[in-house]
Amino acid sequence: MRYQPLVTALNLGSAALALQQFPISTAGEASVRPLDITNLDSDSHSFGSKIEQWRFDEGPFENATGNLIFDTVYSLLQHWPNTRYRNGHNIVPGSIPTGTLLYHGTSRNTIPSEPDWIATDPEHSLVFARGDGSGWHLTLTATRPLKVLYFDGSSAAKISEGTMDTQDIIAWGEVQPERVFDEKTRIKDLCRWGKAVRNRRFREISRMEMDFEIMLCDFTAGVEVVSFLHVRVLAKDKNPYPYRLPDAPPLDPDALGRTFEAMHSGSWHNRYPGDSRIVLDLPGLISLYDVALAPSLVPVRAGLERLDHRVLGISSEDISQVKRKLTEVISRSDPGSGIDWKSLTHVIVDRYANRLELMQYLLNFTSPDSQEVFERAKLVQTQLRIMLTPYLLNDTVVPSADTPGVHPSQWASPIFRICATTHTTVMINKIPLMTSSERLLLKAIGDTTREICRVTTNMWAVGVMSGFDVLFPTELNGEPNFAQIMNDWKQDIQKLMSWLDWSIWIKCRPACGPEEMCYLPTWPMNAPGRGRPPPRNTTDAPAEVDDLADRVGHPPEDSAIADASFFIETPTEEWKRPQPKCIRRLPPYEF
Repeated sequence: MRYQPLVTALNLGSAALALQQFPISTAGEASVRPLDITNLDSDSHSFGSKIEQWRFDEGPFENATGNLIFDTVYSLLQHWPNTRYRNGHNIVPGSIPTGTLLYHGTSRNTIPSEPDWIATDPEHSLVFARGDGSGWHLTLTATRPLKVLYFDGSSAAKISEGTMDTQDIIAWGEVQPERVFDEKTRIKDLCRWGKAVRNRRFREISRMEMDFEIMLCDFTAGVEVVSFLHVRVLAKDKNPYPYRLPDAPPLDPDALGRTFEAMHSGSWHNRYPGDSRIVLDLPGLISLYDVALAPSLVPVRAGLERLDHRVLGISSEDISQVKRKLTEVISRSDPGSGIDWKSLTHVIVDRYANRLELMQYLLNFTSPDSQEVFERAKLVQTQLRIMLTPYLLNDTVVPSADTPGVHPSQWASPIFRICATTHTTVMINKIPLMTSSERLLLKAIGDTTREICRVTTNMWAVGVMSGFDVLFPTELNGEPNFAQIMNDWKQDIQKLMSWLDWSIWIKCRPACGPEEMCYLPTWPMNAPGRGRPPPRNTTDAPAEVDDLADRVGHPPEDSAIADASFFIETPTEEWKRPQPKCIRRLPPYEF
């Protein structure tokens, strides 16, 4: 069987070419040499067998983004990872299936006649059904598939730190952080842009704050009313807005409970499959981590933590290119290759996440007893072998430890190669059918599996050469330094897991009790205090809403005004680097 390397096919795409512009080596490792594809034809299958393409000392480029594309695609529509990394970089077309229920809360006995916000869960929309203890709650159902455009990250969080950058460049052609509260203009301009796209292939916008929401452009198209109810939500004499200001009345437990349940409903979508009522069209993915699409962002991101990545700083040329490509992907009739990219990313995470976490645990071990260290090393070796078992060739020959002129683990390169390409080898045949977005996905998956397999295969090979593996016995020249090997392994696993940066590893430890839930600081409950916005037009806001906006310091945003009611001050560092914690599901509530 031939194993054509993924990189051969992926270099057919523009993203691979762009990566060649930034050949910066990772500290302590050589970077992978870009392939010369100018003379590569479809019959160059032997290219994948060249040993220099599978060197263990060649890690990813410092500016490579394959791991970031992989992780953000894996995380689409999941609340937890998009709360951890609030600044989204993906725009993806999708649809809401026929029959899906959607919800809108309001203080008015009137169905909106202009673009407005709806929720995917009633606990979220009921927050906006406000008034003297009661409000109006509208339930809609989709009468046909509703075409949407999904912006990932916490894209409905009204903060100037980057959550709305991707919307800004589509609605206004530039990032405008000072307009973070200009939601009425934003929804109208996004709806207007979508209406102008050829064939009108999307009409609505999907975003996330404490839960997922839809910016519905037309309440008379594609939806019909299921019910429009006048609902009691609080006692009439209770304060419905749980804000905290020096002169504010005491917090009402029922109001806090309503706030908590809105946030709690978002947590239902924390992990895979996320909010399944929105079905994404990954062959139409637009990623601002695509260095061919937005090369101006490469120097902007250089040296920054991922938490600080945002789209601010993108060039006007790149914005034009992004908008052109977005128009193309949502207007296209080509369905793509038919590959289930969502399932593929989850297969890879399912296969490796738990095992890498187990090895991290096993390697967090010290002992002065060399025999104990040796036994622990054998446990790690067994886990490495289990992970690589599908790729362990029976005719593998382990050389003696003193073989000159090659990397000590290079004899294991065929195993590395098979491991890295096994999920994607056959897909190479479908490249002619793939959209440019799919080729980007293929490359991101290849980059990710290559690094996983490079690190784990090298660790396994070191274990074999050190006498830890019963299936591949070898003669030793002296006793290995078990403690040093364990320490090297520990660093290898930590570096790999940091590079992958999967949010599935972010969890409450120990697990929360039955009256608790695991929670990441979330907008709007935990956003640090902000100054007052500029003067606003209040002619459309009812008196009680305008009064609330004055007291809380946020502009009226029709149904979005209730967002302002949740702000509970959180230390800046805790907000910037959200860490999981257990919070109560019962009174007294804390965020």
